[in-house]
Amino acid sequence: MRYSASHKLETRQKLLESSSVSAKTEGFSTVGVDGLMKAIGLSGGAFYSHFASKDELFVSIVERELRHSLERLSGEGDLSRDRLERCLKHYLSMAHVEQPGTGCALPALGAEIARSDVRVRQEAEQWICRLHKSWAAVLESDSLAWAILSQCVGALVVARMLVSPEVQRSVLQSGYEEIGLQIATRKA
Repeated sequence: MRYSASHKLETRQKLLESSSVSAKTEGFSTVGVDGLMKAIGLSGGAFYSHFASKDELFVSIVERELRHSLERLSGEGDLSRDRLERCLKHYLSMAHVEQPGTGCALPALGAEIARSDVRVRQEAEQWICRLHKSWAAVLESDSLAWAILSQCVGALVVARMLVSPEVQRSVLQSGYEEIGLQIATRKA
């Protein structure tokens, strides 16, 4: 039975969405093709009509997830200092710690991206640099934008490593306060 082009595209999108959530919650390398396809109700053999390899799927996941992060964290051109500060507050929240499947891919997939082939890292670099450029324009500092981006991702990674919600909150709050001080210093 032949499927329409729209059905194939819808299936690809379902696979990409499901695989993105799975990768951010369980790790990309831990789930095989059969498991990824089973999650959307299809057999493993159908995977290869959508992606040439699991690595190609990972490139698509990185592109999709970092594009979403860019949209959420920079607003595609309408970013102000106030909006950036609100984004940072949401980013450094317990909700973000507790829901990696719906959050930013950098804290969840950063280590896997770093170990991936050059195609994956180039895709990540493109989107991370776009986010940096947006923040640097608002903050009027390339180095401050890199520092804040790194602090946000690092604080979320550390908070997710911890068990105690009180300590997690402390990590997030400390990160947010220190970032706020850095931004305030630049305003002065």
